[in-house]
Amino acid sequence: MSASLLRSRLAARLLGCLLLLCAGLGLSPAQAHEMTIAELTVRESAAGSYFYAWGVPAKVTPVAEDLSLRWPEGCEVSDQSVSCGKQGLYGQLEVEGLGKVYSAVLLRVHWRSGENQVITLTSNQPRTRLFGGAKDERGAGEIASAYSMLGVQHILSGYDHLLFVISLLMLVGFRRRLVATITAFTVAHSLTLGASALGWLTLRSAPVEATIALSILLVCGEALRQRETMARRWPSLIAFLFGLLHGLGFAGALREIGLPEQHFAVALLTFNLGVEAGQLLVVLAVWLLTVWSARLLPVDRFRQPLLYATGAMAAFWSIERLSAIFY
Repeated sequence: MSASLLRSRLAARLLGCLLLLCAGLGLSPAQAHEMTIAELTVRESAAGSYFYAWGVPAKVTPVAEDLSLRWPEGCEVSDQSVSCGKQGLYGQLEVEGLGKVYSAVLLRVHWRSGENQVITLTSNQPRTRLFGGAKDERGAGEIASAYSMLGVQHILSGYDHLLFVISLLMLVGFRRRLVATITAFTVAHSLTLGASALGWLTLRSAPVEATIALSILLVCGEALRQRETMARRWPSLIAFLFGLLHGLGFAGALREIGLPEQHFAVALLTFNLGVEAGQLLVVLAVWLLTVWSARLLPVDRFRQPLLYATGAMAAFWSIERLSAIFY
């Protein structure tokens, strides 16, 4: 078998794998950048007595084999009621099974005093301490660890955000301009994420989601053009403008997770840093794949088919999300 024929077959197989992956991602466009989050509500009904129930913010009802609860020592569970005696809900609460079906659990505790407490649990931090009252005594380090991991999980499970970053890479290439382009995208979505979290900027989710899909489609189209375009001349400007919209998408996920009243700034900052860490991991992975594949066959052979596949997915998402605005 000739070397050229071997390279052609290898190229066809790699392209087939890429297209199958793209098709798999496109099967669930509505979930393009949602983490799977379960919600656990605990309500104090009397001194030392509580009721709990699972909610469905992720549109999936948790079942016993997916998640299980370990209540503080001294608490007795019967059906969906918990009795903790005189000490109340005091001690460590743990959710087992996180990281398999569910990325996180949003714990909401409603105390008889009228105070509410919101705690986010993740596979990296599946347990929390409760103190029988509304005061959240978690330290800044504990908050930072939880929210940075949530940021990484969000960007790695957000297929539309990932495809936008990859589209930018195919538009710019691994050149000096890439640093400025990625930096512009980072600054822009950090601004709108912070503004939305602080309540300064609020937009409906459906138009934001539709515009995010359209941003991927536009960048793919610009990357396919041979002539010099505005996007080719000033990719940093394009990345900044669309980064503002992607930041609103990140903010939507952060609203679902919730931010603690104490250490609010720490949670917001570390979530954003987690998103950036995940984004840099993707850029590094693409660079390593490019270097490795260049030893076997010309990388440019994949560029155009991959852009067409990415653009097709973005077009499908755009149509579905635009229809969601009106129906």
